[in-house]
Amino acid sequence: MTEHYHFFAYLSRMRYINRWGLMRNTFQENIQEHSHVVAVLAHALAVIRREVFGGEIDPGLAAAAALFHDAPEILTGDLPTPVKYYNPEIRDAYKAVEEFSARKLLSLLPEELRGAYEPLLLEACGTQVQAVVKAADKLSAYLKCLEELKAGNLEFKLAAEQTRQALEDSPLPEVNYFLEHFLPGFSLTLDELQ
Repeated sequence: MTEHYHFFAYLSRMRYINRWGLMRNTFQENIQEHSHVVAVLAHALAVIRREVFGGEIDPGLAAAAALFHDAPEILTGDLPTPVKYYNPEIRDAYKAVEEFSARKLLSLLPEELRGAYEPLLLEACGTQVQAVVKAADKLSAYLKCLEELKAGNLEFKLAAEQTRQALEDSPLPEVNYFLEHFLPGFSLTLDELQ
């Protein structure tokens, strides 16, 4: 009898976990969509680091790590950032819950495949990759804020200001490069982009 594994069935449920639960959203975003955006941005930041600044980083690994960075939320749901980082005790407790969730997801794979997914789910791809994924995650949040503001949703004004400041304070030169060279295009309409 063939054994069945449910890892990918669980991953397909990422589309049901909505983000920004404390905010009124003009455009709803789920963690599957968000993970795709973060993967594209992490890949771009890694390419910039490698090609512009001479760093040694694998853009493909950065993209893969980004695709799985919120996968534990399939089991935990999305805890809003102000709650998640309210104090060290909550942050550490939530980290433990996320790790438990990641390990539960790993248990849904055949033993011979777990080693390939473990670094992606447990954020163990190396400090450079994790820094790029975290920066891409922050950049994705900022782009969401800009999208909401452009649609007239002023509820995202403070989040946009705080996130922009965090990005500008980033020690990663590839983040500033992205902000300088690519961010202006996000405020243009399709007609202006042509």
